[in-house]
Amino acid sequence: MEALQGVRVLDIATVIAAPWAAGILADFGAEVIKVEMPGRGDAFRAMGPLKDGVSIRWPSMGRNKKSITLDFHYEEGKQLFLDLVAKSDVIIENFRTGTLDKWGLGMDVLRKVNPDIIVTHVTGYGQTGPYAKLAGLGTPLQAFSGMTYMQGYPDRPPVSPPFALADYIAGLNAVIGTMIALYHRDCLKGKPQEVDVSLYEGIFRMEEAMIAQYDLFGTVRERSPMPSGASCPIGTFETKDHRYVIIVCSTNPVFEHLCDAMERPDWLPKYAKAVDRLADPDPIMNAVTEWTASHTFEELKAKCDRSGVPICAIYSMKDCFEDPQYAARNDIVDVPCEEFGSIKMPAVFPILTETPGAIKWAGPKLGSYNEEIYGGLLGKSQEELAALKEKGVI
Repeated sequence: MEALQGVRVLDIATVIAAPWAAGILADFGAEVIKVEMPGRGDAFRAMGPLKDGVSIRWPSMGRNKKSITLDFHYEEGKQLFLDLVAKSDVIIENFRTGTLDKWGLGMDVLRKVNPDIIVTHVTGYGQTGPYAKLAGLGTPLQAFSGMTYMQGYPDRPPVSPPFALADYIAGLNAVIGTMIALYHRDCLKGKPQEVDVSLYEGIFRMEEAMIAQYDLFGTVRERSPMPSGASCPIGTFETKDHRYVIIVCSTNPVFEHLCDAMERPDWLPKYAKAVDRLADPDPIMNAVTEWTASHTFEELKAKCDRSGVPICAIYSMKDCFEDPQYAARNDIVDVPCEEFGSIKMPAVFPILTETPGAIKWAGPKLGSYNEEIYGGLLGKSQEELAALKEKGVI
């Protein structure tokens, strides 16, 4: 049995955050119907990187979904959508706030055809507030969250992550919100809800220390290449064979383990407490820098592992592909794919012992499930489908 067997989701969103959320639900057994515009589909299908003009990202983003085409601008399109709503549990959308109302598909209309429908909205700024109807994308909203301001080096401009972090975090929040709403509706017999997810609040929720810091001390966390003010030692260090590693002693016991690995019992008890290390971090940071520089990575890792000090080399994607831990957990899977023969993509996470998820197929061709959904689920005849296609509705 699949964990979300029997849950039907209408994914009418585009690009990353909301479709990715729908994809996670699909990984665990939900029937996700991907509703796309005829002729062009989700904009993500054309996003780079490309191979021979085809997006190499779509096979993973579209995996386990059933693609249908539908144009909401036609009255017939709206009615087909409402027919699907009547047979579904969840709608996931990311149009600008108010767009569904403008199309005549607001919550009052949706609830009229299906009183139990759950609607998950993913937008830049959320459904309320003075910015609610503004356009929003992940990287700008990441800047709005306060995160970008803190990233980088003090003498250089702020930097953003090399991928759409805000979108993926919002996607996780959309999954969490949707699952809470399903549990509330189905297990607690509560009212169906709307789930309101913004692109910036998921990151802002993680900035607890910086929020408290500004509130209590009036301190603005400035740019730093690593977290600061919470742990010592902490940072990126270079080994003798020119590899970069991350070492963080976020707790007092971990620092004691580091003292053992470095054979520095003299640091105890003087630096046993974090408050003492943070009051005078330079001697420790300088000593750790010299220590790592005097060892190859393998030597350093052996000492740290033996003493219980968490240490990781900074991995490239090549390193991820070659590492035995990734291999042992099947973190990278090879999936048959019509466009490329096969393509590697991340496995299903998290890993569940009784109802593990699965990748059944890669992102499908645009509209490849029209006949199954419109003909099978909604009972439309071949003649009706042909007429809808000729008019451009599907």
